[in-house]
Amino acid sequence: MRVKCFICDKIESIEDWSPLAKKLRNRPIHTYLCDECDNRIEEKTKKRIATGNFTFYKSSQRIEDDF
Repeated sequence: MRVKCFICDKIESIEDWSPLAKKLRNRPIHTYLCDECDNRIEEKTKKRIATGNFTFYKSSQRIEDDF
């Protein structure tokens, strides 16, 4: 399966029956990142977390409206 990184537009080939290929076929909202872009984003995120200004927002909390 040929896939294209949505950041750098590099085209790569992955196995047709790999779990990643299945995820990309069955759920088109998922996007592919090449290893270089994935590592770059991971490093920058770790640097932002280390500064202390990074906040994790958890969406699992329920917000109840008063009616």
